[in-house]
Parts: sequence; structure tokens; C-alpha cells
Amino acid sequence: MRIDAAKCVGCGQCRPFCTMGSIHFRRSEKGTKVHCYVDEEECVDCGICFRSKVCPADALYQIVHGWPRSIRGTFSNPLAEHKETRVPGRGTEEMKTNDITNRFKRGYAGMAAEMGRPGTGARLRDAEKVFKALAKLGVEFEPNNPLTGLLANKQTGEMNPEVLSEKVLSAIIEMVFPLEMVIPVLDTMEKAAREIDTVFSIDLVARVDEDLSVPTAKIMEKYGRWFSFNGKTNLGLGRLQVKGAYVS
Repeated sequence: MRIDAAKCVGCGQCRPFCTMGSIHFRRSEKGTKVHCYVDEEECVDCGICFRSKVCPADALYQIVHGWPRSIRGTFSNPLAEHKETRVPGRGTEEMKTNDITNRFKRGYAGMAAEMGRPGTGARLRDAEKVFKALAKLGVEFEPNNPLTGLLANKQTGEMNPEVLSEKVLSAIIEMVFPLEMVIPVLDTMEKAAREIDTVFSIDLVARVDEDLSVPTAKIMEKYGRWFSFNGKTNLGLGRLQVKGAYVS
């Protein structure tokens, strides 16, 4: 995102809409005018300030970036679609649809590490650190995830070196592994969290058992691990694939 200094009147109405806080005030060389500018190194090209249409002078404008800068917009703009996966946004089909889609089979857990948030963002070099740590455990990275598509080596977790300096609003690492690996994977994620310069949250999901109990919840309780049991099942037009369950 850029701001035409000649048009900008320095009102600052666009600043609250910047997800990274990368819009600042600058005084002209002669000191006679104040205008806004975008710190493009910190900007993630989400386009929110532009789409807000709050600029009274129409000074904001968005340019088309080439590779690798172009990935900022596809990961940060919810309206942009990844050409490789044809999926908009950061990940794949939501994990909360699992009891309809049966995406994760019984005996396995699905996990997502959602890296970055508004006001923080995430450099892909930090995503690589998490990828590398998880790759040592032999987890299976989701092939249809756009972040997985940036891996140069899925066995080692190394990403395409061209993208490591790029910053995005947020990105999701998705994976699947046997239920008995839940605790080792969580331990690995906690260690990785100390080495990265952003925040991430963990989503953990598994197929509901026939008695409607949640196997991942049992594991967390057994090992005394904190978790927030606030998930939900997104039914859409589907039907729960669990015996004895009825949803109107």
C-alpha cells in the first residue's frame, strides 16, 4: 500500500485501519505540509486501509507486487485467493467441520498453529523455525495448505529462501499425526515459541468417539495440560457421522 503525498491532506483518518500500525505522519522537506506515508517493510498488503474508503483525498493506492512480495497480499487479504490451492485466506477448509467431512481419521489428531495477529504479523522466517522443529517429529503437513506450498523440503521443514523476509498478517501451519504424539508435538511447539518473534495459538482437533467424548480432551486432562474447550462443530448442510447423534 502507498499514499500519494501530493494528494494526502495529513488528516490521519486511515491510520486506525492499518493492521500493522505502519502508517505514520511525515513533514515535507520544506516543513510546510504534513502528510501520511506507509512503512512498506512493515505493511502486509492487507488492503484494509484502502477498502475502508476513509481517505477524503483518495490518496491511498495499491500496486501489484511481483514475487515474492506478492505473497503478503494473498496471506493477509481475506479476499485474495491462492492460485496454487484456489483457497482464499490463510489455510484450508476449517477444522471445525471435521465431524462432517471426516478430514481427520480416528486415531489421529489434527493441529494448526495460527501464527501472527493484527498488530503483530509474522515473518515467514519464524514460520520456518516452527516447520523445522515439527519436521523432526515426522508430522504430516497438510498438502493443500498454502504455507505448506512454500516449503522447499517437507522432510526438513525448510522454506523457499526467497520468502523468508516477507511479512504477513497471519499464516497457519496445519498438520496431522497419531494421537499418541499430541504431547510431544505440544512440547515441541512450546520450545519453538521461545525462538520466534511473533505469537501463535494452537488448534487441536480429533474425530469425536462413538460415545461423543473427545479423545484429545482426554489426553490433555491425563497429562495435566491446560486447554480451552471452546470449539464448535460447523454443520452447514451436513450431518454428524457419529452413531447415536442427532442434530436438527
